[in-house]
Amino acid sequence: MYDYHAHTNYSDGAFLRWMVEAAADAGLDGIGLADHCNVSPAPNAREHKRAFGFNLDLTYERRRDAIESVRDDVDVDVFDAAEMDYDPEHADAIAEFLDEADFDYAVGSVHDLDDVNVHTRSHFADKPEAERRELVDRYFEKLVALVESELFAIAAHPDLVERNPHLRGFATEDHYAAVAEAFRDSRTVPEINAGRLLDGYGEFHPAPAFLDRLVDAGVDVSVGTDSHEPDVIDPRVQEIETELDRRGLEPVPLDRIVADA
Repeated sequence: MYDYHAHTNYSDGAFLRWMVEAAADAGLDGIGLADHCNVSPAPNAREHKRAFGFNLDLTYERRRDAIESVRDDVDVDVFDAAEMDYDPEHADAIAEFLDEADFDYAVGSVHDLDDVNVHTRSHFADKPEAERRELVDRYFEKLVALVESELFAIAAHPDLVERNPHLRGFATEDHYAAVAEAFRDSRTVPEINAGRLLDGYGEFHPAPAFLDRLVDAGVDVSVGTDSHEPDVIDPRVQEIETELDRRGLEPVPLDRIVADA
C-alpha cells in the first residue's frame, strides 16, 4: 500500500519526520510527500502563498535534503512530490516549474473558483443557486483541462466542491462523464482521497456516485490519505484498504506513477 498524497511542514502539515515515521508505523510501503505548491502570477495566488506560507516553489530543494536525511532511518519508501494548484491560464508556468524541479511525480489540484479557495464557505454562501451551479460547471471544466494537460501523474480529490456545503450536490452525470472520458485518454489518474472521510464531510473523494462512474469506465485509481497530521494516517489507510477490498480495486502500481512523472 502506497499513500501518494501527504503534507508536511513545508506547506500546511506536521513535521516531515513525524509524517514519515507515522507512515512506517501504519505499515505503508511508501509515502509521497506532496506539499502544496503554486506558481501562478495572479495577485490573489501570491497573497494566499504569503498568508499561508505555501512556498514549496522556493523550498523544494531544502525539503529534498530533508527527505534524504530521513530515508535511511525508516523502513518506508519516501517520495519527493508536489501538489500543484492548477489553472489552465497558467499551464505554461506550471510546466516550466515542474520541468525545473524534477519531482518524483506531481499531483494536480483545482482549489480555486471565482479567484477564491473552494473551502472559503463565506464567499459562496450568499450567491444565487444559478451562479453556484455555474461555478461548479467551471470547476469541472478546469478539472478536465488539468487531466488533459498531461502535466500530472495524479489528479487530487477530483470533486473538491463537495466539501463546501454551498457547492455540494450540483455535480451532474454530464460532469462525471466528461471527467471519466478525459481520464480514459490521459496518463493522469484520479485518487481515492480520504482527506475528509473521518470528519464533517464523511465521504471519500470521489463521492460514491462519481467513483462508480469512473470504475464503470475502467479508469485506474491511486491512493491518497491527504494527511496533514501523523495520527490520521493509519485510520485513513485502514478505511481506504476496506474500500478497495469492497470494490475489488487494485490501485495503480508504483512504477507507473513514478515512471509517468
